Amino acid sequence: MDINESTCDERKPACSKCIHHAIDCDFLSTGATPSASPSSAPSPPKASKAQFQFKPSKYQSKKCKPKDETCETSSQTVSTEVQSKDSSSSALSQSQDMISFADLRLFHHFVTETYRTLVDEATDRNQVWRTHLPQWGFSTPSIFHLMLALAALHLGYLHPEKRDRYVLQADDHFTFGIRSVSAILSSLDSGNCQSIYMSTVLICFVYFAHGPKPGEYLVFSETGKAEWLVLMRGVRSILFSSHDKIFTGVLEIQTDPDIQGVSPLLQDELEQHQSRIKALQRFIETQAGGSSTSQIYTDALENLFEMFEEAYRYLSAGKDGVNLMAPLFGWIYRRPDEFICLLEEKEPFALVILAYWCILLRFMRSSWLMIAWDRHVITGIRQSLGTEFHQWIEWPVCVICD
Repeated sequence: MDINESTCDERKPACSKCIHHAIDCDFLSTGATPSASPSSAPSPPKASKAQFQFKPSKYQSKKCKPKDETCETSSQTVSTEVQSKDSSSSALSQSQDMISFADLRLFHHFVTETYRTLVDEATDRNQVWRTHLPQWGFSTPSIFHLMLALAALHLGYLHPEKRDRYVLQADDHFTFGIRSVSAILSSLDSGNCQSIYMSTVLICFVYFAHGPKPGEYLVFSETGKAEWLVLMRGVRSILFSSHDKIFTGVLEIQTDPDIQGVSPLLQDELEQHQSRIKALQRFIETQAGGSSTSQIYTDALENLFEMFEEAYRYLSAGKDGVNLMAPLFGWIYRRPDEFICLLEEKEPFALVILAYWCILLRFMRSSWLMIAWDRHVITGIRQSLGTEFHQWIEWPVCVICD
């Protein structure tokens, strides 16, 4: 090696060789003194490409040696920050374009593993989750942080012994993601509506991935507004204002040719569910007929009857788990505010109807996002109902808890 290639040129605040090789400059700490005149310091070198400096991040675990007080990084929890530096600016300036090795691992896990659990690749012909979403993440902070949050929770699911550590990482990224979405919601337009919409979808996925919370039952809560319902209303607001602009280009809705009729093997099972729904409809019409809410219940049950038909077409094609996300939660999405308010108020008939919807949640258990949600929600419904209504949810309770 030419000695001139490794000799320090003593430029301030850091020598150009150290900047070029992305290493900490010894001259920076020993040669630069507070008394140095600004006029005597040479201007920093200019370069056309960004350099990278590696620094420890907050997720790095260190083991200190008592004799020399030096720290050795644990090989199991290495997490080094990669900070982008423009060498035409001060070597001490802090760049906002930074990522840690811990985050790089999360990003890698998302693009190689997690995304596969969020979509049926056979129907994602435009590779939204595999290609476009990660690309959008580089220009949309909310998407980037929410992707990493979801990847961290997925790793926590795959490695339960490390779940607490991954949940901490997920919570940090989720916080940044929420803040980023909130900051750009007011500027929703045709140029960013797709990325904002996908950010809200990721937020909902992260909520599911965290697992059920005591007292929170998706559309009703023991105290105040249900957290997930607030998120769902945010998605609905965005879709209401920009639906046609969102579902175009790579997000254009694709039909699945595999979804056909209900398999003869599942037809009897479907008819059992639908006959129970019809019986419930007759009971509610008898009890609430003529009231202001009677038609609301009738519409909800008729739509739920059709929803079971659609769900069983998916199941007949082998499409369970996350494939059912859109049709199942579409039922709640389409419910009028009057019905949602009845659920929030824990009105018995509304809760009984929701209990039958929970049967469909059972078919989503194969997705790691939805584990235990069906049992959790049906338990909350039963606890919120008077004992005189328990007989009317025996069927969904038996199906879910079997």
